[in-house]
Amino acid sequence: MKHKILGTLTAAALGFAAAHNVQAAGNAEAGKAKFHTCVGCHGIPGYSNTFPNYHVPSLGGQHAEYIVSALKSYAASGRKHGSMNGNAGGISERDMEDVAAYASAFKGKPPAVSVKGDVAAGKKNPNLEVCASCHGSDGNSKDGGNPRLAGQYESFLIKAMKDYQSGARKNPIMQGMVKDLTDKDIADLAAYFASQKKGLTPVSN
Repeated sequence: MKHKILGTLTAAALGFAAAHNVQAAGNAEAGKAKFHTCVGCHGIPGYSNTFPNYHVPSLGGQHAEYIVSALKSYAASGRKHGSMNGNAGGISERDMEDVAAYASAFKGKPPAVSVKGDVAAGKKNPNLEVCASCHGSDGNSKDGGNPRLAGQYESFLIKAMKDYQSGARKNPIMQGMVKDLTDKDIADLAAYFASQKKGLTPVSN
């Protein structure tokens, strides 16, 4: 039964990603200049959102397609965050593509933030197989529609999974994937992906 459910969820997730894969074709050089409004949060290693408290996500090396998709969701207020709703709502689709192209191509240094959770437990967690089907076993997904998780801030990953559980974030596939996870599962999986190498970095202009 477990494998049947896993197969169903995996197939659904892959289909969803293919249907929603945005082909971003931005100009990275133009995006560098436009990123000035983003760098105040996403360019500072270890920078945190104040309330609730969690690290602002690293975008360096993230798939451009996913960044554009996220910005469009913020612009339409489908994904709630006061600052991001305002910032994304005030730029064009071309701006989004340019910013995404710049961030995606950026190669920086991983932030010096230690992982607090149990990485070994995350690696052994049976739910990791489900995560890996879209995000890759080490969090370095190949599909632009599925975000890279490797090296992402642990606290941000925890916040994201809990937001899917609560319905604050609306992706129906992710809601189904995380709905039965315990707080321990979430903490362990976040620690595992946050600890993976060749991961995301802040984008310092």
